[in-house]
Amino acid sequence: MIDKLKPYLPEAAASPVFELIKNNRVHLKIVNKRRTKHGDYRPMAGGGHQITVNAEGNPYRFLITTLHEIAHLLAFEKFGRKIKPHGTEWKQTFQHLALPYLRPEIFPSDILPIIARYFKNPAASSDTDLKMSQALRQYDPITDKNYIFEIPTGIHFKVQERVFKKGKQRTKRFECLEVSTGKIYLFHPHAEVESIE
Repeated sequence: MIDKLKPYLPEAAASPVFELIKNNRVHLKIVNKRRTKHGDYRPMAGGGHQITVNAEGNPYRFLITTLHEIAHLLAFEKFGRKIKPHGTEWKQTFQHLALPYLRPEIFPSDILPIIARYFKNPAASSDTDLKMSQALRQYDPITDKNYIFEIPTGIHFKVQERVFKKGKQRTKRFECLEVSTGKIYLFHPHAEVESIE
């Protein structure tokens, strides 16, 4: 299993992450990228745990996502199932779990301070933290996609096969018109879209 895991993680993180997976009876599924999230956790029948993590991206995002999901498992085991999924108990568990990995042997020096700052108050998704998202993105494979906040207002873009026109920004999200239906949808500023103009 560790040999299958190594290509997805920073080299110095592979062995300790493998131990976390093994010691917590995690069935790790590495899947092609889903559009809505980087990973998820769910308990399995018989006391095991399943964690799914996107294969696409870079080893730093893969590591953070894996730790994020293991933190769900550990927080639920310690505090019970009634806690909020991304509440105080999860944040503290995630911080504690991530601390040993916040080292220059694991994260490049240009993004380590940004990642360390993120872990002072981790969010439900690393994508909601603009600096964190941009720092991690620079290590992703090159694509033809942009964040929606990067494209000008009025430009058409695609998500899957649906075409939208970018509109004004509300407090945080952007109003975008689906061209074929005339319906307005709200997009998070860090949504990755394919510009078609």
